[in-house]
Amino acid sequence: MKICDRKFAKLTTDELHDILKLRIDVFVAEQACAYPELDGRDTEPGTRHVWMADDIGVVAYVRVLQDDDAIRICRVATREDARSGGLAGALIEHALDSTDGPWVLDAQSYLAGWCRERGFEDDGEEFIEYGIAHIPMLRES
Repeated sequence: MKICDRKFAKLTTDELHDILKLRIDVFVAEQACAYPELDGRDTEPGTRHVWMADDIGVVAYVRVLQDDDAIRICRVATREDARSGGLAGALIEHALDSTDGPWVLDAQSYLAGWCRERGFEDDGEEFIEYGIAHIPMLRES
């Protein structure tokens, strides 16, 4: 599958729809987490939307933000029928390869080991955000 990497202004309406659908399906519906999905960061000039799609729609997605002096990786989501296929890992690697670090992310705690396998280290204490435990993580290079 091809990796797509675009800023907000370059997204088509269909691409934006499919990205938001995946994020809402995973985070709001599946994880039962009511949170402000449209947080204003999607449209920032430095934000990149990175995803893979098939004939059904977006299969895996990562949002890449310019966040102070680091690149923030967030909204990592994979469609339920495509999990464990390495797609999210490929998108993370693309984000790391296409930007200069350091990189930060807030991993859902159960995924912290998966992030450590990709070179991230714990960078603070576990915290709860919208009812889900997270660990702040950092990768210097």
